[in-house]
Amino acid sequence: MSKYLSRKYESLVPYTPGEQPKERKFIKLNTNESPFPPSAKAVEYASRAAESLQLYSDPECTPLHAKFAEACGVTPDMVLATNGSDEILNFAFMAFCDKDTPAVFADITYGFYSVFAEINSLPARVIPLKDDFTVNIEDYFDAKGTIFIANPNAPTGIALTRNEIELVLKNNPNNVVVIDEAYVDFGGESCIPLIEKYDNLLVTQTFSKSRSMAGARLGFGIGSKALIADLRTIKYSTNPYNINSMTMAAGVGQLEDEETTRKNCKIIAENRDFLTSELRSLGFDVTDSKTNFVFAKSDKIGGADLYFALRERGILVRHFTAEKIADYNRITVGTRDQVDALLGAIKDILS
Repeated sequence: MSKYLSRKYESLVPYTPGEQPKERKFIKLNTNESPFPPSAKAVEYASRAAESLQLYSDPECTPLHAKFAEACGVTPDMVLATNGSDEILNFAFMAFCDKDTPAVFADITYGFYSVFAEINSLPARVIPLKDDFTVNIEDYFDAKGTIFIANPNAPTGIALTRNEIELVLKNNPNNVVVIDEAYVDFGGESCIPLIEKYDNLLVTQTFSKSRSMAGARLGFGIGSKALIADLRTIKYSTNPYNINSMTMAAGVGQLEDEETTRKNCKIIAENRDFLTSELRSLGFDVTDSKTNFVFAKSDKIGGADLYFALRERGILVRHFTAEKIADYNRITVGTRDQVDALLGAIKDILS
């Protein structure tokens, strides 16, 4: 840290992304990426767009907005494309929180929420999950702040129903409720159908998980026209060309191949259920995940010990050091071959 850094950032603890190893080849089950490549259409369209990189990208993202809005059953002025869903989430912190309107989120959830609150100098109210890692929705009634709920949650994988989310919306008519649906395509219920009914609902989604485009960095916000207009103001005040031409084209191509996306999600969900069953047969405690990862612990070995033992065997998973979850590891669901390799390594470690 230099002597020039603003004092307002002296205590800032940045988000720690999952390890992206370069020194050796691992079975990589630590960052919830898809094990499948993007659609051939996405690759083709991105390659074609690369031929015009001397030009700025379309700040309106016109074809992409139209295609995504169609997929969501809304109009293009109800969606906003961003550089990953992290950007739309940060826009929401900037637009809908201030000194009188705190950010409200769980203690065990996506780690970027606390970072966004701190870097934007915003107050935050952190609500503990229950002992079983589920959300008590009544804790969010009349929250007197902007609510951020990852649904399904990360790193626990547990999902709320759409009806439960609607109760939160009904009990917060004067505040925005942000539902982060990064993992919804693997078994959760999307809240997009509630947008026409609740003008305080913002749904965020990403192409990084189910749509195999983590490296392209593409996310979306979906909400009422007024909410999206607010977020567009933030976008045009920070980075009008936030989506590059190749990502924009790849996004259109991926959306034109929803059959592949649905097929991949089905395979991942099947592999998740198989992995969950096998881990439980080995004595692991595994949450009921509706995502592309499992969250598991064993009484036979500590979370950190298992993480390092797997790493030595060439398998990366994600371990968190927060006290409430230090015994757990978050394990991305890969191909069946990767899942089998993981289980073989775990059996070897436990024996």
